[in-house]
Amino acid sequence: MAAEKRTKLIVVGLGMVGIAFIEKLLKLDARSREYDIVVIGEEPHLAYNRVGLTSFFGHRQVENLYLNPKEWYALHAPDNKLSYHLNTLVTSIDPTHKTVSCANGDVVSYDILVLATGSDAILPRHTPGHDANGVFVYRTIEDLQRLIEFGERHKGTVGAIVGGGLLGLEAANAMMDLKCYEKVKLVERNRWVLSRQLDADAGSLVVEKVTDLGLEVLLSKRVGKIKTGEENNVTGVVFEDGEQMDCSTVCFAIGVQPRDSLARSAGIKCADKGGGIIVNNDLSTSIPDIYAIGECASWQNQTFGLIAPGIEMADVLSFNLTQAKLHRPRVFKRPDLSTKLKLLGVDVASFGDFFADRDGPSSLPAKAARKKTEDQNKTKNTPAVKALTYKDPFAQVYKKYLFTADGKYLLGGMMIGDTRDYIRLVPMVKAQKELDVPPAQLLLGAQKDGAGNDDDGVSDLPADAQICSCHNVSKGAIVAAVKDADQDGGSCTTVGAVKARTKAGSGCGGCVPLVTSIFTKAMKDLGAEVPNHVCAHFARSRAELYHIAAAKRLHVFADVMREAGVSAASDGCEACKPAVASILASLWNAPVLSGAARGLQDTNDRFLGNVQRDGTFSVVPRVAAGEITPDKLLVIGQVAKQYGLYTKITGGQRIDMFGARKQDLLDIWARLIDGGMESGHAYAKALRTVKSCVGTSWCRFGVGDSVGMAVRIEERYKSIRSPHKIKGGVSGCVRECAEAQSKDFGLIATEKGFNIFVGGNGGAKPRHASLLAKDVPPADVIPILDRYLMLYIRTADKLQRTARWLESLPGGLAYLRAVVLDDSLGICAALEAQMQELVASYFDEWAAAVRDPALRRAFAQFANTPDAQPSTETEAERGQTRPVHWPKDGAATEDFQGLRERWTGTAWQPVLEASYFAGADAAPNGISATIKRGDTQLALWRVRGRYYATQQMCPHKRAFALSDGLIGEDLPAPSPAPPSSSPALPSSSSPSLTPPTTPNEEPCGDSSTRNLYISCPLHKRNFSLTSGSCRSDGALSIATFAAEERPDGLVYVRLPPVDELDAALGTARWMVRKADGGGPGFEELDRKIGFVGRRGKRAKPLGVGVEMKDGGGKGTEGLPAVGGGGCGAAPEW
Repeated sequence: MAAEKRTKLIVVGLGMVGIAFIEKLLKLDARSREYDIVVIGEEPHLAYNRVGLTSFFGHRQVENLYLNPKEWYALHAPDNKLSYHLNTLVTSIDPTHKTVSCANGDVVSYDILVLATGSDAILPRHTPGHDANGVFVYRTIEDLQRLIEFGERHKGTVGAIVGGGLLGLEAANAMMDLKCYEKVKLVERNRWVLSRQLDADAGSLVVEKVTDLGLEVLLSKRVGKIKTGEENNVTGVVFEDGEQMDCSTVCFAIGVQPRDSLARSAGIKCADKGGGIIVNNDLSTSIPDIYAIGECASWQNQTFGLIAPGIEMADVLSFNLTQAKLHRPRVFKRPDLSTKLKLLGVDVASFGDFFADRDGPSSLPAKAARKKTEDQNKTKNTPAVKALTYKDPFAQVYKKYLFTADGKYLLGGMMIGDTRDYIRLVPMVKAQKELDVPPAQLLLGAQKDGAGNDDDGVSDLPADAQICSCHNVSKGAIVAAVKDADQDGGSCTTVGAVKARTKAGSGCGGCVPLVTSIFTKAMKDLGAEVPNHVCAHFARSRAELYHIAAAKRLHVFADVMREAGVSAASDGCEACKPAVASILASLWNAPVLSGAARGLQDTNDRFLGNVQRDGTFSVVPRVAAGEITPDKLLVIGQVAKQYGLYTKITGGQRIDMFGARKQDLLDIWARLIDGGMESGHAYAKALRTVKSCVGTSWCRFGVGDSVGMAVRIEERYKSIRSPHKIKGGVSGCVRECAEAQSKDFGLIATEKGFNIFVGGNGGAKPRHASLLAKDVPPADVIPILDRYLMLYIRTADKLQRTARWLESLPGGLAYLRAVVLDDSLGICAALEAQMQELVASYFDEWAAAVRDPALRRAFAQFANTPDAQPSTETEAERGQTRPVHWPKDGAATEDFQGLRERWTGTAWQPVLEASYFAGADAAPNGISATIKRGDTQLALWRVRGRYYATQQMCPHKRAFALSDGLIGEDLPAPSPAPPSSSPALPSSSSPSLTPPTTPNEEPCGDSSTRNLYISCPLHKRNFSLTSGSCRSDGALSIATFAAEERPDGLVYVRLPPVDELDAALGTARWMVRKADGGGPGFEELDRKIGFVGRRGKRAKPLGVGVEMKDGGGKGTEGLPAVGGGGCGAAPEW
């Protein structure tokens, strides 16, 4: 029962610990509703993952680091449950009146105050030059943004990191990832790195490993001062021993200092040595109703710079504030400082009392402590701890486990290179149970136990084993999330749901593979093994469907459904139709718009262009390797100018033309084809581009002909369909200007040939490509790529990029090398032959469409009139025209579904000849048409002998696009297909080739009755063709109308009067307009920088007596004004 008067709780600090506390409090307070929470954050961002800060250098998107999306905060906003303030600094606390004051003048009252102010990175202000330009710390998003900006301006220089701890190695990795610095050097004052986690042997091994990765490490060095030059810019450092080092950048990562000044000014007791707000075991401070958690808190004269102790504090405090009335209050105990990380690609772990041999054990199990006392009474100087060490210099593996003197108890340890046993040993230390195996078995048994274990050893883990150290989530909590319903009555059926409920995997992310293994094992235990089926219509994976279609020579969707579908007569859905279409195209490379195949294609493939937010399309001709002639550039310019297209250079070295109307596409393609160009397949799950630098064609550093190789590769693989898009790159030397190591496949020229990299990608989860083969002669490059790509096409899951495919491939990179380099399965010849068949079948899809007169009517905007009608307003920007921005809350949430009850009257109206739908009943998606009646756009279908009519506008984004969507059909959840229906696969298709994949989370429907729906092509909002209801958003619906064919050869739709129809559904009413308020959100930025658009300045006078070549005289007379762009000109925004 909700409390009548709620307690106002203020949290100062919106960091990882602050948000963890809020999440836990919201969950524990969900029933009683005792608290209204207000959180005040100093930074301009929502709570983000500081542990994963290094990844920011890859994606540069703050939102990718958010621990919760903005929608999560909005979800908890109603009824004052949670409100937040960003970019707001709390300047003082008044404990007497229970208020906090902010820098902006706001004064906020509280009943309970929780301080989660975190810590600041230490900058040694006693060091001369600490305030120079080029000195940084590594702590916040703003720190990284400044470092990125500075690095871009100082390319080719030396960057230095001061500090060899966890933060220092992270900062070094980040600086190397910037690829701006010619050399990155790490300076550490101790004799080895990670001195707080590792001993000398382990730390020295880490130094050896990171040095091999390109980081230069300087040990036993202390910075005495920072050298500066003109304008106070960093030029180097001087060490205390007198040695000097040149550099342009110095980033200090030497520790953190608790932020306790706010508490000190309020009279709250703080630690004198080391700082920090002194807290009791219940996290309370010296002043009532004020608590402190996280890095700002000092517990028993200790502060903790790791996330895990802060999360434990959040656990204790949230529990006590909500549950202590009914339960015994919890106390904060000595936290577990075990750490498992991957730093610069090196696996590092320390657990338990990992320095017990050096400093003596901090505590002993009770039985061991008694035995120690007895032994000391008998014999003096008996060691309390003994170490068992394993060191393999060849594999670069080091392990040291610490035991009690009798070997009965494990106390702690450290691992380098091989950390597989970490998850098994940490619970042993925590449990303090007597070992039932000899100590040596724990050390040497890892190699045996770790091999061939198909569930990553999760079966052997106890329920209380800590899986996620960031958020202190146990194996038992993950299993419970899968097996038990929550307060809303549902259990977790996906890994994403487990992460959302338990927070496991949402910190550093290192435990995600283990979370996935536990989830899969729990699902198996429930008898609900998670399938990777394409959808409810096929109880098969994409790889299985590929092999079935290949073995049985299936060429059309109906045959695939008959042979492998759950229901032989089903029409499928928006998930399986494009998947099967892609499979058939990968096998036979037939035109995707021919016959029944067109009805399987998603909108991009159906119109051979990428649909944009205003319903127009983009046109991207192929520019192999980014090489293009001036004549072709002129053709592109002429076409763009004639059709009013917005042009932009793509990241793949091509020219994209936006805003092409559907009815203009065929004519645009014809113009481009006449100019010698062809489809670039920017719309397809196929090869997109092979990016190149100029290599030896022009570059003085070039080692190989990167352009020539890239042209050959792109010409070979263009148009070949695959499970997902494919991108390539070829760099002419190790400077890597083509970014080949971020592509699905990439080549870097060497003196002996090319190094081949595979499995890289950008996107939401970037992955650095892996080295497949070194120094490959140019003649051998294509066969290797043939095998690699064909194996991927055969075995990958639906919409699985090569990066995820390689990660899930059994045996990983080593297995891939064995198959495509060593021919371990004896299929290399078959893979090459199949690829050659696809290459030989190439045709230009644009040219094929232009030559097919039957297709032209499918590209018309309306089937019943040649009229054209825009659906979105446009505006001019930087000399070009684009659609106005979507408004933030622009969905049309009116009850369109209920219009049928509100029309004043309806009558049957003829709208189109029935012959338009000839052949619809044999097509997997039927045939659709867009009808214009008055100012209203209607969508009309014939599917399986029946007509359906709805409004054309999808209310989600007010896009007039429903007739271009895919038809789906609900089916009951499928049972696994009987083994007898699975055909024998060709000898070249071993089951071991099909990698396990993540569960498919895209349901096709759960209705027990067959019900057709239309899936909007823009964002896949699905609407019933009969009722008009939206299956994924209850606030949305569409109007539906009765439709039928009559003997006079016309199709009739039952409609209200035109004026009434237009008033409810007219295009003029619903088209997106500038007045709706959408915008890019640059208003504040423009005010700050005074931005008024592209600028031009006159060049500065060159001086008297300088002869001007064009001016015919001296001085500056006749000097033309210089616009934006070009050397020496004003910057272009």
